[in-house]
Amino acid sequence: MSNKTNPSMSLAKPDSQALSATQKIAVAIGVTGFFIMILAFFNVNFPNKPLFLTLSLVMITVGTIIFANNAYLTKHAGIKNDGVWFKSISSRGVWGWATGIVLTLFYIVLYFKAEWFGLAGKDEENTGLIALFDPLSRLLNGGPASQWFVYGTLYTVAILVFGYKFMLKYRHNRYEQIRTGSVMFFQLAFAFLIPEFMARLNSDTFNLPYYDFKNIWPLNYYNFDKYRVDDFISSGDIGLALLIFGIVSIFIITPILTYKYGKRWYCSWVCGCGGLAETAGDPFRHLSDKTQVAWKIERWVVHSVVVFVTLMTTAVIYSYLGTDSSKYWLTKNMFLTGVAALLTLVFALIMIFKRKELAKDAQFGAIGYFVIIMTLIGMHYFSGTDHVFLFKASSLKMWYGFIIGAIFSGVIGVGFYPIFGNRVWCRFGCPMAAILGLQQRLFSRFRITTNGGQCISCGNCSTYCEMGIDVRAYAQKGENIVRSSCVGCGICAAVCPRGVLKLENDTMKGRINSNDILLGNDLDLMDLVNQK
Repeated sequence: MSNKTNPSMSLAKPDSQALSATQKIAVAIGVTGFFIMILAFFNVNFPNKPLFLTLSLVMITVGTIIFANNAYLTKHAGIKNDGVWFKSISSRGVWGWATGIVLTLFYIVLYFKAEWFGLAGKDEENTGLIALFDPLSRLLNGGPASQWFVYGTLYTVAILVFGYKFMLKYRHNRYEQIRTGSVMFFQLAFAFLIPEFMARLNSDTFNLPYYDFKNIWPLNYYNFDKYRVDDFISSGDIGLALLIFGIVSIFIITPILTYKYGKRWYCSWVCGCGGLAETAGDPFRHLSDKTQVAWKIERWVVHSVVVFVTLMTTAVIYSYLGTDSSKYWLTKNMFLTGVAALLTLVFALIMIFKRKELAKDAQFGAIGYFVIIMTLIGMHYFSGTDHVFLFKASSLKMWYGFIIGAIFSGVIGVGFYPIFGNRVWCRFGCPMAAILGLQQRLFSRFRITTNGGQCISCGNCSTYCEMGIDVRAYAQKGENIVRSSCVGCGICAAVCPRGVLKLENDTMKGRINSNDILLGNDLDLMDLVNQK
């Protein structure tokens, strides 16, 4: 009998993590395409930029497709998360940290030192990496590329190619197929192509601001800046329609869709941040912190961001309104009074009709935030200063853009994928997710139902929940999952080997059923069933 170890029987280091010959070729193709961009970054002046840009993007795409085909199409459809803790890049190993550092540095340069990428100054031509994208930019919008065009292109390519990989990985689940196709479509059409085509229509007499149709306040917190409002109005009926659409999206479209489908309609089907997290960030979803401490930090931080963006937006709009109602009906005082009235109405409705569905600390938090906002508004009236909330609107906007818009959403939100998981921004910093989450918890038909009798406590659902929810704890008790942080990605159901979990839209009655959980033998089971 041979003493030679059979590697296929090893539980400590499965041999399945070694790359096949086809996968190695795919990696070589993709790295070669990426190397062209690195050469451009170091100011290599390619003789035919359109050719080399096309070659770079095509090689990255083809390499990813070949790799994904070999990784998933050679196996049966089903759960494919084998060995994620044995791979350095997905287990906070050397490659994981290296990837995180590179992504973080990329975002720092993008936001604060774009000239290092070759962004030209006034009356100069782009160089380096940005110059490589000039031909594509001129084709789409008629002008030279900016750092944001380069970023938008790479962002879109990442969602498309990794979206393809994701669809192969979860090809056994129809919901994941459709959801991922939706995210790919909205990113390509609404976030990338349409805004670029709109920019091409601009002229000296017609100037529509850049507009991502799927971005809704508070994500596009800049949408109500004075210069943008002026551009909308000066662009005639089209600009006015876009401005009205932005307002309608906040108060009508978003609440209706969230009531019917939960926050998943946006966070997992439309949003670009969620799109990148679900596709390129999929290998890191198991790294999300599942501790109760993280959950408590998440709730306080993300709702503090909502308060911040509310104050900042109010201050910005207030700053350019007038005081003479004969010139324009919406004056400074009328606007501020309207904001206070709206917030008071929302607060009162929640505390009167939905207070029992909020945890005690959440009730205290709601009261605290409300008191802070009302106090600041009151201080403004009594102080007589023209700076609402005691600060210049421009200062509030600058700090919000720096801390939340740049550092949190970009540097930390994407750069830290390989360290903290793929939904750091969505969990801890996204004000849109927080607002939709509040409505999902209190005023939505969406829930994830569980069949506790089928649960074997394998823990797949909790492990791969990117929002850090302990799904297994709900499944073991047969309790509906109605969490404000849940983005409805459906991965918990997709990786469940027993079909315990199901995403549903139903009536709100009995939706939050924590009081009906069977934890002992002191309940009349048939009586409980008949009541339902």
